Amino acid sequence: MPLRLGSRPFFPPYSYGQPTMVDIQPILVGPDFRIRPLVAADRDNLYIAARDPLIWEQHPARNRHQRNVFDGYFSALVAAGGALAFEERPGGRIVGCSRYYEAPNAPGEWSVGFTFIERRLWGGAANMALKTLMLDHLFITEPRVWFHIGKDNIRSQKGTGKLGAVADGRCHADLLGAGNAEAFLTFRLDAAAWASVSGR
Repeated sequence: MPLRLGSRPFFPPYSYGQPTMVDIQPILVGPDFRIRPLVAADRDNLYIAARDPLIWEQHPARNRHQRNVFDGYFSALVAAGGALAFEERPGGRIVGCSRYYEAPNAPGEWSVGFTFIERRLWGGAANMALKTLMLDHLFITEPRVWFHIGKDNIRSQKGTGKLGAVADGRCHADLLGAGNAEAFLTFRLDAAAWASVSGR
């Protein structure tokens, strides 16, 4: 179970059902990474991590490495709530981000998405370490977690499968509340499947 500090309950400004009380702006600390709320002052440091075009080559927003596109995305991400910065330990360098948000396809349940990390961390233990912190936090209270992934983002689909998630249909939703609904493949991760994969 990850360390949780500075917990602040969060109630979304919208609701698809009756969400459980989940702190979606926690501080989570592991041996190599620290996860904390993303704030407006992180804009430049997160862009340093995001400016590699290869990070976005399979993503629906393939031009997100461009500064003007990134700036609009960053502002929407912070405004939507639930966004988290990934910091390396020690040092505190921001190496990516993610977000907790209410699942549009499952009333009252939670999702993990909007995740990216620097390409130098791909293929190693970083993604599992970061997802372990985030998922362990949700599974304290939640029976399942959802993921919404673009149909062409094969890398993320495979990575999500390694967590124990299974395909569970499609949805069309505006996940950031920015007036832009998109089509996504939906993946479901049940607590029992995560326990089997993570050894919890």
